[in-house]
Amino acid sequence: MSTLTAGPPMTSPAAAQVQPTFAGVMRGEWIKLLSLRSTWWALASTAAVITLVALAAAMSLSAMADDPALAPGIEQMHGAEIIAGGFHFGMLTIAVLGALLITGEYATGMIRSTFAAVPSRIPVLGAKALVLVVLTAAVTFVSVTLSYFVTMPQLSQYDLVPALDDPGTWRVFGGTLYSLIAAALFSLGIGTLLRSTAASVTVALTVLLLLPGTLSFIRLDWVETIVSYLPLPASSALLTTGAAETQGAYLSTQASLIVMAAYAVVPLAAAAVTLHRRDA
Repeated sequence: MSTLTAGPPMTSPAAAQVQPTFAGVMRGEWIKLLSLRSTWWALASTAAVITLVALAAAMSLSAMADDPALAPGIEQMHGAEIIAGGFHFGMLTIAVLGALLITGEYATGMIRSTFAAVPSRIPVLGAKALVLVVLTAAVTFVSVTLSYFVTMPQLSQYDLVPALDDPGTWRVFGGTLYSLIAAALFSLGIGTLLRSTAASVTVALTVLLLLPGTLSFIRLDWVETIVSYLPLPASSALLTTGAAETQGAYLSTQASLIVMAAYAVVPLAAAAVTLHRRDA
């Protein structure tokens, strides 16, 4: 009798695990992000706070003009700086969005399904970061545009409407976009490391807002040096034309660009390493 030898088990194409493409991962992140009400609240809050603060700053020009001690300062202002005056509040709301982008999935347990679909995990973080950059750029454009138009009547009274062919205008607007993206990615990296919305938002708000405000009261050279390298003071060099003195503006433009990039890249790099090594 002949002996039958069992061959290797046949695997059907349906049973084989299909690794999704990065485009597919991106599409999934867009669907998840845009389906959340928290996303729209964060974006609306960012646009609203930047616009309202810019309007309040423009309206305060009348009070400055009536004060002999403050009136000369109007001549040193640049209209773009007033339009971007709500940037630091927008930085906080966009940081909350960056944290929620990852911590929300940890809170609901959806992150397990996400990593089951994309076992390598790193493409998930990359897709989230790219989606966040696009959304931040979009809300920055909307915010700056709204601020430009709502402040124009007041700025025109003092000849402060920023010219769109003025390099200073685009320096401020570009610095606003660059800094908001850095804040968003910083918060995404922190959220991935901590996996808790409350903890991530606390750390982000502390680094972005509380530390610069608290440490600025300490008049020691080494403390002032530390403050100048925190995100909010460091970004100020990118949001001024140099006509008026601004805290942190003594950092060069190149140094400010590097510092803000580091706040975005370092937490994301640490998050990528941690994400690859630990369990979901």
